[in-house]
Amino acid sequence: MSENQTSETAVHPATKYRPFPAVGLSDRTWPGVSLDQPPVWCSVDLRDGNQALIEPMGMARKLRMFQGLIDIGFKEIEIGFPAASQTDYDFCRKIIEEGLIPDDVSVQVLCQCRDELIERTFEALVGARRAIVHIYNSTSSAQRRIVFGMDQDGIIDIARRGARRVKTLAAAYPDTEWVFQYSPESFTGTELDFAARISNEVLAVWQPTPEHKAIINLPATVEMASPNIYADQIEWMHRQLTPRDSVILSLHPHNDRGCAVAAAELGQMAGADRVEGTLFGNGERTGNVDLVTLALNLHSQGVSPGLDFTRINDVVRMAEYCNQLPVHPRHPYAGELVFTAFSGSHQDAINKGLKDRKNHPEGVWEVPYLPIDPRDLGRTYEAVIRVNSQSGKGGVSYLLETEYGLSLPRRMQIEFAKIVQREADDTGRELTAAEILRLFEQSYLETGGPLAFRDYWASSRGDAGDRHTVEAVITNEGVEQRLKGAGNGPIAAFIDGLNQSLGLNVVIHDYTEHARGHGAEADAVAYVEAGIGDGKSTFGCAIDADIISASLEAAVSAINRALVDHQQVEGQRRSA
Repeated sequence: MSENQTSETAVHPATKYRPFPAVGLSDRTWPGVSLDQPPVWCSVDLRDGNQALIEPMGMARKLRMFQGLIDIGFKEIEIGFPAASQTDYDFCRKIIEEGLIPDDVSVQVLCQCRDELIERTFEALVGARRAIVHIYNSTSSAQRRIVFGMDQDGIIDIARRGARRVKTLAAAYPDTEWVFQYSPESFTGTELDFAARISNEVLAVWQPTPEHKAIINLPATVEMASPNIYADQIEWMHRQLTPRDSVILSLHPHNDRGCAVAAAELGQMAGADRVEGTLFGNGERTGNVDLVTLALNLHSQGVSPGLDFTRINDVVRMAEYCNQLPVHPRHPYAGELVFTAFSGSHQDAINKGLKDRKNHPEGVWEVPYLPIDPRDLGRTYEAVIRVNSQSGKGGVSYLLETEYGLSLPRRMQIEFAKIVQREADDTGRELTAAEILRLFEQSYLETGGPLAFRDYWASSRGDAGDRHTVEAVITNEGVEQRLKGAGNGPIAAFIDGLNQSLGLNVVIHDYTEHARGHGAEADAVAYVEAGIGDGKSTFGCAIDADIISASLEAAVSAINRALVDHQQVEGQRRSA
C-alpha cells in the first residue's frame, strides 16, 4: 500500500465527507400523497443498461431485448447512443427500416449537446414514426469545476445551443413526430436554483405546449442523499418548471445508496410523471432503478402498473440472456427463492394461508409471508415451500398434499416432520418432494413389522348398523392367523379380534381418511393413530381402493410401529 493510500484510509469520515444539505422545503406536500396510478415508463436497458455490461449486447441480443420490452408493455424505449456507437446507429436503422417498431411505441436516443452529434442522431432516426431526442449536459458544481472549468453561464450556453439545434433539425424532418427531452446530468449534485434555471432556458427554446409537451428528466446520476431529500428536490423543481402544464417531469434514479426504488416512489409522490429505469436494476455501478420492483410494488398496492410481468420467469431468462448477468435468487418478486420458505413456522403459516385462500378465492389477498400471489407472476405453488433441516410440519405437509394428495392429520404432521428433519440433518441438504415421499412410504407404508394384513370379511347389525363384526386374516412373524372381533365400527371390531388373538392391548387414539383422486380412479387414504396400552402412540397409513381395507392396513401399520416403540421401552426397563 502506498503512502497516499495509507494516509487516505486513515482520514476520519467526518473530515472527508459532508452530509448532503437539506432542501429546506418546509411546505412539502409529497408525504401526504398516495400513488394511485403508474408513471409513464421508459426502459433504458438498451442504452444505460447496455453500456454498463462487461460485454455489451450485439445485434441479436439487442433485438431480443427490444422485443422483450415491447412484450412487457413498454411504450417508450431508449435504444442507444447512435451518435457515439456504430452498433447503436446500425441497430436504430435496422428496427426503423425493417418496421420492427410498433405504432404505439416511441424510441428514444441519447445525445450530448454537441452539433455534430445531434446531426448524426437525427440521421439515425430518419423514417421513425415517433422519436424522443434526449439531450444532456452535466450541470453539477463538481463537474463544472473539475471537468469543464466553466461557470454557470457557460454551461447554460451549451444547453441552449443544443436545444436550438434539435429544434432546427426536427423541423427538417416533418414526417416524424418529435419529442424533445433534456437532462441536467448529475442533477443531484447541482444547485437547485441552477437546475431550474438551465431547464427553463431549454424550455424557452423549445416552447412546448400542453398538446406537445417536452420532457425534463432529473437524473440521480449518482445517488447522493436519502430518498426524502430527493423527493424534496423533485417537488421544488416541480414548482419551478415553466410552463409546468407543458412539461413531463421525469426521474432517472441510480442506486448508489441502495435507495433507488424508494427515491423513485417518493419522487412520483413529489410530482414526477415519468420514470426511466431498467429491468432488475442493471446499470452503471450499483445500477439504475429497478422497474420490475417498482411496477410490482404498485401491483401489490392494488394499482395496475401497465406492464405485464405475468410470466416473470420468461422475463428473467430474457434479461439474463441479453445482459449475461444473473438475477439474484433473492431479487424482489423475480428471484428463484422469493416465494420459498425454509423456516418451519413460516411454512406452517403459508400452508394455512393457502388453505384459507381456497375458501375465500375472491377476497383480498392475505397469505402470511407472501406479499403477492405467486400466480400473478406465472409462478406455481410447487416452488413455494422447500424443505431442509430448518423446516417444520407446515412445509412437509404442504408438499405431501400438493404434490401427492396426502393430507396428514395434524399430530401425524408433527411426527413425520421429525423424521424428515433427522434425514435433512443427516444429509446436510435440502430434500426434494420425491425424497420426502419416499421417507413417508418407508415410515408408514413399508413398516416391515411382525404383523401383515391379508384379507377381511365384515358384517353389521342393528337398526343403524352400529354393531360390526370383522373376520380377518393376518400374518404374525410370517405365520397366518385368522381372527374375529366385534365393535362399533370395522376398525374397533378388527382391534378387538387382534387383542383377543394375540393378547395385545392395542388402543386406537385417532382415525381419519380421505379420497385421493376422482371418480373410479380414486383411492382411499386412511390414517390411524394407535398405541400399546398407555404407551406412546404412533401413526400408520395405508392406501387402497377399498376404504375398509385401507383402514385395517393403516391400523396394522400403526400397531407395527407402536410394537417397535413398546419393545424398545420394555428393553430399557429390563436394562435398568
